[in-house]
Amino acid sequence: MTVPGRRSSTFMRLLRSGFTAPSAAARLLDSDALASVRTDPVLLDALGATADPDLALLGLVRLAEAQSADERPALLDTLVSAKPLRDRLLGVLGASEALADHLARHPRDWHALVTYEAADLHPGLAEFEQGLAQAHDPVALRVAYRRCLLSIAARDVCGTIDVAQTAAELADLATATLRAALRIASAAAPDDAAACRLAVIAMGKCGGNELNYVSDVDVIFVGETAPGTDEGKGIQAATRLASHLMRICSETTVEGTIWPVDANLRPEGRNGPLVRTLASHLAYYQRWAKTWEFQALLKARAVAGDADLGAQYIDAITPLVWHAAERENFVADVQKMRRRVVDNIPAAQVDRELKLGPGGLRDVEFAVQLLQLVHGRSDAGLHSGSTLDALHALAAGGYVGRTDAAQLNDAYRFLRAMEHRIQLYRLRRTHLVPEDEADLRRLGRSLGLRTEPVAELNKAWRRHASVVRRLHEKLFYRPLLDAVAQLAPGEARLSPRAAGQRLEALGYADPASALRHLEALASGVTRKAAIQRTLLPVMLGWFADSADPDAGLLNFRKVSDALGKTPWYLRLLRDEGAAAENLARVLSAGRLAPDLLMRAPEAVALLGDPGGLSPRTHEALEQEVLAAVGRAESAEAGVAAARGVRRRELFRTAAADIIRSYGTEDRPAEEDTGALVDRVGGAVSDLTAATVAGALRAAVRHHWGETLPTRFAIIGVGRFGGHELAYGSDADVLFVHEPREGVDEQEAAKAAQTVIAEMRRLLQLPTADPPLLIDADLRPEGRSGPLVRTLSSYAAYYRRWSLTWESQALLRAEPVAGDIELGARFIELIDPLRYPVEGLGEDAVREIRRLKARMESERLPRGADPTLHTKLGRGGLSDVEWTVQLIQMQHAWSEPGLRTTRTREALAAAHAAGLIPTEEAQILDEAWVLATRVRNAVMLVRGRAGDTFPSEARELAAVGRYLGYAEGTVGELLDDYRRITRRARAVVDDLFYGA
Repeated sequence: MTVPGRRSSTFMRLLRSGFTAPSAAARLLDSDALASVRTDPVLLDALGATADPDLALLGLVRLAEAQSADERPALLDTLVSAKPLRDRLLGVLGASEALADHLARHPRDWHALVTYEAADLHPGLAEFEQGLAQAHDPVALRVAYRRCLLSIAARDVCGTIDVAQTAAELADLATATLRAALRIASAAAPDDAAACRLAVIAMGKCGGNELNYVSDVDVIFVGETAPGTDEGKGIQAATRLASHLMRICSETTVEGTIWPVDANLRPEGRNGPLVRTLASHLAYYQRWAKTWEFQALLKARAVAGDADLGAQYIDAITPLVWHAAERENFVADVQKMRRRVVDNIPAAQVDRELKLGPGGLRDVEFAVQLLQLVHGRSDAGLHSGSTLDALHALAAGGYVGRTDAAQLNDAYRFLRAMEHRIQLYRLRRTHLVPEDEADLRRLGRSLGLRTEPVAELNKAWRRHASVVRRLHEKLFYRPLLDAVAQLAPGEARLSPRAAGQRLEALGYADPASALRHLEALASGVTRKAAIQRTLLPVMLGWFADSADPDAGLLNFRKVSDALGKTPWYLRLLRDEGAAAENLARVLSAGRLAPDLLMRAPEAVALLGDPGGLSPRTHEALEQEVLAAVGRAESAEAGVAAARGVRRRELFRTAAADIIRSYGTEDRPAEEDTGALVDRVGGAVSDLTAATVAGALRAAVRHHWGETLPTRFAIIGVGRFGGHELAYGSDADVLFVHEPREGVDEQEAAKAAQTVIAEMRRLLQLPTADPPLLIDADLRPEGRSGPLVRTLSSYAAYYRRWSLTWESQALLRAEPVAGDIELGARFIELIDPLRYPVEGLGEDAVREIRRLKARMESERLPRGADPTLHTKLGRGGLSDVEWTVQLIQMQHAWSEPGLRTTRTREALAAAHAAGLIPTEEAQILDEAWVLATRVRNAVMLVRGRAGDTFPSEARELAAVGRYLGYAEGTVGELLDDYRRITRRARAVVDDLFYGA
């Protein structure tokens, strides 16, 4: 009987010892199985020292209950009298529910933890092979494997071995297990074993001697026929042995499974034969292998089977691995591999991923392996399959900064320790940090975090992941700066040759020039050079993410040379998180944006302003331009100021377009490409209208003061009127005037002609700013007609002579500058022409179709691919626009929504009115948006307008990157463009031509 207060005392003591369910723990302590030790204070203290005292106590009770009457006293006596066993056994029971289950099923296996000899503290492959030697079937092998695993886990949780030693012991145990499985398979099929030689090559973490508790064991099988055996039969025999070995390890039995054996890293993966001869392996690697396959072979290690054949395989593939960086496609492959692939991780799990998430284990492993491939060809000291050993060698050789290497070493060890303890709990393959509070508490305590285990764990985990994420890119680039700056005499650093090799591997086509730029930027002891050394490791990584890293670095040097002495420039890049990345994206995406920036480098400030990339309104732009013109002392100075505003705003628009198309580390690329196109078209059109308005004001002030003798309006047509201007578009316009009261018509016409000529002159004066060409060729009678007409002259012409194509051109007419009331009256005049009551007659429809067909046959440039021409090609801009415009002219009289100058708005209105089915409308919209984006991309990349894809490979790759296609996938881009526009043309044939 319990005396009063006793339970309360026990309850409190259990709470102080770390039990979270003290009532349940008290009942377990009162069980008969622990009768002889329940009051022993040593036991309670030892339980309280485990990762999960509740779990440890439950496991101990289950183990004691499973003992025979003779065995139980021995277990309990040893437990309280022998500290090594107590710490090991309770440590395992408090960390692993799965191993507690194993001990309950095999209660005598606790004896494996009793011995405390030197060999037991640090067993090697021979000891594990001895531990598995008596296993002659898959079930016995599983039991023996778990018994060996029990001893590794005990040393791990007690701190006898560190995380690297644990991983190495797990790899040794896996090696012994593969050998035992092959022995069992050979015993089951002695004829097959006699007919072949089979070598098992460990890959991945097993090959690198850094295995997890639960992981696929990656292997490659190499086979040869035994002397006197037919080759085909010998390889078939080897394949049967290899398959049986895999089943022995992978299949689930009454004792569960060991781990899956994965042979998918073999040549051709799952589609390739399971076993190949050595010659077949070499033929594949020499001709077909990709860079990632050589990266995988870094860790190849012969572990089982025919030792001579395994050694021959390793000797044969080693030279191929260490010369992979010289392969033609190495740079493109590396750029693809460097881009994080997390799309296949559910969004809810990304932040809990220890392996693949940002700042995860894969970041460290990939960075180390890439540097090994680049520099291992000339430094055999880097030839290691172990991540931590290779990292140490890279630091010793100067390929990685010592401080960076030390921080990565600590972070990698912590993350691997987390991974080990997470997997150890239930012996399940997972890389996800648990969400349950109890699981996090156990995990934190298992890592020695005892005060506030959950809070301390999360803090440490985030800190180490942040270190990895921050250093991942710097790891590649900081040693390059150390090599050129040479600020610490005696420190190991990259040789010029090694620095060049690294830059070349990361996509720089001219490593020598790149190193000169780095030296100019980072050398010296000035504050400017010190800040550059902080910025450049990250900037270089962002440049390398582009299609033209060399241009990015060169442009950065130019901007830095221009602004380096200003106090705000480097401070902006250092302190404003987004500014540096935004600048790197803009400088390496093509010629247009950098050219605009070089003419006025102070526009860099826009990239650090949270609202700096948002387009300004037409009203704000026009107000700024007109104010600048008003302050100017001459027309030339006024328009120069207006063109300066235009240049700055073009840069703002181009920079925003590039950044939203590429995305940043914190913000993915814009998914709504239609919105991107509309934003660019609207911004450039508003900017052009403001510039034209400024030129008009300057021309009038220069000749007439504040008032022109005639009222004057400028009507935007084509893409200008449709708010769809591209970066390189001319301004298509019509000019209309109306003499003021009392002014002679000839005088008014002469004034209008003069102001137009003056505007054109001013907007094309040679300056550092891009010119703006005004094109009036869409006026009545085209180039043969007068440049400007009165409103009444337009009315007379349209009433008598207007052709169908002129009415069609007026669909996108909209006043953009000048007299507002006159512009509105012009629109009133033309509305009946462009939106004819009852629509178009059959003759007019035939005429439009005939004109379109003639344009397709005559205007497409000679030699141009009609499937890739964005304007006049199949399913391109012209196809979509003429189709939409035909619908407008037929139905806008009765459908007000169609009365718009904008193509996409009109298309949406036609769909809303039931004039175009949903699928067809989506097809046309997709094609028009894509063709527009291609034209914008060409201008951004080449710095000059174009209607076709560039032929130069790097320019084409840059267009692809802007459109969201990764390096090496421009073939997919062209295929997608042809497919999308082919579908659009089919819709055009149906809706426009009535096919």
